[in-house]
Amino acid sequence: MYDYLIVGAGLYGAVFAGRKREQGCRCLVIDRRDHIAGNIYSEQVEGIEVHRYGPHIFHTDRKNVWDYVNRFAEFNHFIYAPVACCRGELYNLPFNMNTFVHMWNIRTPAQAYEMIRRQIEEAGIGQPENLEEQAISLVGRDVYEKLIKGYTEKQWGRPCRELPASIIKRLPVRMTFDNNYFNHPYQGIPKEGYTEMIRRMLKGTEVRLGIDFRKEREACSRLAKHVVYTGPIDEYFDYRLGNLQYRSLHFETEVLDLPNYQGVAGMNFTDGDVPYTRIIEHKHFLFGAGNPEKTVITREYPKVWSPGEEPYYPLGDAENLALYRRYREMAQGERKVQFGGRLGTYRYMDMDQVVAQAMEDAG
Repeated sequence: MYDYLIVGAGLYGAVFAGRKREQGCRCLVIDRRDHIAGNIYSEQVEGIEVHRYGPHIFHTDRKNVWDYVNRFAEFNHFIYAPVACCRGELYNLPFNMNTFVHMWNIRTPAQAYEMIRRQIEEAGIGQPENLEEQAISLVGRDVYEKLIKGYTEKQWGRPCRELPASIIKRLPVRMTFDNNYFNHPYQGIPKEGYTEMIRRMLKGTEVRLGIDFRKEREACSRLAKHVVYTGPIDEYFDYRLGNLQYRSLHFETEVLDLPNYQGVAGMNFTDGDVPYTRIIEHKHFLFGAGNPEKTVITREYPKVWSPGEEPYYPLGDAENLALYRRYREMAQGERKVQFGGRLGTYRYMDMDQVVAQAMEDAG
């Protein structure tokens, strides 16, 4: 008999298991995939650490979280500074003075403020009621039309006017020449990759892969006093109240006989007629690593999600959040089970938020 059965060998499950093991508990971690690390799984291709499920940059302003993950990995000092491509023109991200200088041929923050203020005033938006209105209220119509609209509608599969304003509220806008996307004091990528970091977190914990909890729930649940479930909360209840909605992704990765393809780790493609949202060039995450004559790129395509596919982004509109609250009420009746992580709580979280939640939940 284990103290805890942890369903999911991703970041939340690994942190929770590690904390409980340190407290003297016996844990079993299972995952239906054939590897640990969940969506932060990385693997070597041509000596380059490739992020199989999209790019992951660890960034946080929580020192306790940073100190915790540094127990299991040495991080480099990578700073994410992506570029947006719109009709062949390149713009720096996040939106900053480099972006505005190129877009409007201006030179000073005062000029940028005035351009944005004038466009916001012309739009005449009071309280933003959707993503389009929220974006225009933050950066004006030019930036919205060129760098937000097409990318966002591809990503979510809906017109911006039908998306909640909350999606774009954390959009960084700066009046400095600063391309540091996250602007957190602690950021970087594990030098040996995320998979190795998770492996160290799980050291001393039994892990069984290729086990689908949904199909073997009764047998698995009998193994432990408590169950920690990190999968989709609606799937746990067999979609009894209906499906929560997500967006999924499709990745196409290829090795190129080039030392450098695009010169940046992430390039966003904001034109609506380009089917992918971004290209990731993995060798730029770790300085000087890998085959100097080759590079590995991944094109990221948004796609419609349906049960059985990997859910990446919760669609947190009013209808789905109301349905989630009903599932959460059902979850409160599962006395043996606690729900955690991005899917278990139906909300998008950065990695540091996942770590913080797992640390708190484990006690």
